[in-house]
Amino acid sequence: MKKFFTTALVLMLPLLMMAQGWPSQYDGVMLQGFYWNSYSDSRWPKLEEQADELAEFFKLVWIPQSAQCSNSTSMGYDDLYWFTNYNCSFGNESQLRSLINTFKGKGIGTIADVVINHRATINDWVTFPTEVYKGVTYKLLPSDICRDDDGGATQTWASQNGKTLSNNVDTGEDWGGMRDLDHRSENVQNNVKAYLNMLLNDLGYAGFRYDMVKGYASMFTGTYNSYANPEYSVGEYWDGNLSAVKNWIDGTKVGGAVQSAAFDFPFRYTIRDAVNNSNWTNLGGSNKGLCMEANYRRYSVTFIENHDTEYRSAAEQQDPIRNNIEAGNAYMLAMPGTPCIFLKHWLAYKESIKQMIYVRQLAGITNTSQTGNMASNSSSNYYVQRTVGTRGSVLAAMGSTAYTIPATFVVVASGPNYRLALSKTTETAWASKPSGEYEGAFNVTLTAVSQTDGAQLVYTLDGSQPSASNGTRVANGANVNISNTTTLKVGLLINGAVSGVITRKYTIDNSVFEPYEITVYLKDPTVAPNNWSTVNYYTWDSSNNQFNGNWPGQPATDTQVVNGVKFYYKKYQITGKDYYMNFVFNQGPSNVQTEDVTYVNKTSFFEVTSQTNKYTVKDVTDQYLPYISVVKGDVNNDSEVNIADVNALIDMILSGNVELVGDVDEDGEVGISDVNAVIDIILNS
Repeated sequence: MKKFFTTALVLMLPLLMMAQGWPSQYDGVMLQGFYWNSYSDSRWPKLEEQADELAEFFKLVWIPQSAQCSNSTSMGYDDLYWFTNYNCSFGNESQLRSLINTFKGKGIGTIADVVINHRATINDWVTFPTEVYKGVTYKLLPSDICRDDDGGATQTWASQNGKTLSNNVDTGEDWGGMRDLDHRSENVQNNVKAYLNMLLNDLGYAGFRYDMVKGYASMFTGTYNSYANPEYSVGEYWDGNLSAVKNWIDGTKVGGAVQSAAFDFPFRYTIRDAVNNSNWTNLGGSNKGLCMEANYRRYSVTFIENHDTEYRSAAEQQDPIRNNIEAGNAYMLAMPGTPCIFLKHWLAYKESIKQMIYVRQLAGITNTSQTGNMASNSSSNYYVQRTVGTRGSVLAAMGSTAYTIPATFVVVASGPNYRLALSKTTETAWASKPSGEYEGAFNVTLTAVSQTDGAQLVYTLDGSQPSASNGTRVANGANVNISNTTTLKVGLLINGAVSGVITRKYTIDNSVFEPYEITVYLKDPTVAPNNWSTVNYYTWDSSNNQFNGNWPGQPATDTQVVNGVKFYYKKYQITGKDYYMNFVFNQGPSNVQTEDVTYVNKTSFFEVTSQTNKYTVKDVTDQYLPYISVVKGDVNNDSEVNIADVNALIDMILSGNVELVGDVDEDGEVGISDVNAVIDIILNS
């Protein structure tokens, strides 16, 4: 058999350092940065622009599988390319690298979604793509497919078509969606090792989330991690049986050392049953999760929802958390293990989840913190768990408020069916509002969490460090009005010394979004080399509402010549800050169409280029903007459209009443020179 990896032996040498699965005493929280079909919210540029906010709360962000898959729109589980094509449904390779580098610069590690149980094929059932990476050819062969793949259907096809599969059967569960890989194969192992090495040392990922690890023996995860040495590795061993998950973790050991953490499905099902049925005492008892087990909590990645369990639609109910979502997150964040917050929950309950994470941070809870039940009452339906951190303790009082919080604790965060209380030994200030962006002014209540009765607080609003001589002194429970963008620092003031200082950054947005019109231009495809007979725009918006009718949309008839080039165009209204349009340009009822053109929220110029299965589309906006042919509309409201409207528009630009978007004069900055460039364009048009 031809070997495709022989010239890359240097990459295959085992690393001297032994992976340990997951760091001990780890105090970070992870975000699952996607949900099912989160093609808008999980775009690489959109995640990147949130880096500053995310960095305050998360040390890890798990993103979708980032290479191109077998479908043009994919969540990543029909993986096709491993080395060479990183243009996927969430962005292109340069955007991915930028995201990972930006996250790294902010102290966030990016977790790769690694799909190696199975792989998609091209052309037929058993042909994988050939990829050349750094001068080395990598290719999986038909003989790398398990002999019993797809219940034997693949073997039947292979025999009929002169192909030979592996002699080995699958070492785990079969899945008929793609070809199951034989991880006993030397070629598979070397391809996987090179792939993991690239993810860590080329793209810059911090670690791995292994998909569907039930599909192959746990020893192979151990083999791969002992080679690649990721600091973070978590396997999706989807099973509510605690013993089964523990056995998988133990099965990853190499040289006696565990090589991977696991998602804590037993804990997830415990939470689900408690919150969906409002049966809080169900949180207690045995076999409730890895995070409850002293020898395994280090390897517990806790979660209460993910892309597989979430409610997707009426037709795809899945197995979601239906009630008490905030309470479920509060309990998880007060427990050991490494919590993984689901993106949908983060977006819907951001303010309360931020406060829960602050509680965890201030107490110093880690993945190996000690935890135990404080109280439980089935008749009053409450359950109270105490977790001891490195700086204090947290009480998570779940269910009814019949339980009285001890005087040695202070409730700092609460909501329906949950209260989180910090021990007074934590010795910290607390603010009732987390960092974030707010619309309009609000009050923040300051709380002293201290063993000293009558402890005062001192705060500043300019970002300076509060001290006995710097800042405003207030009593416990005082309110501070925040009316402008502000950095609040507040600490305990006891016997002339300041301690337990916290920082909250508040951005006040008093602006009101004003809808605006965009024009979407398509370079004339009715001429050579494309020679389309008609030009249709099939359009849908960010809420999946159709415009221009059902498929194939409506013909575009309006044309305009820009810089000597003919374009078809249509106009659309952008009605919200996060609103956008999507397009498929096509030739009407025939199969001639382009790929999806998505997330368009500004005037743009496109060109149909090469055709494979679908025409590709190139954004050529930079070649045709800035472009102003006429002033459309009565700008100065004098009932005429003339040069006075041009002058009025210039006045609006100079007064700042027209927002300038983009670097018009291409000097690398967006400033007054760009305004002057626009004015010159208007005056010379």
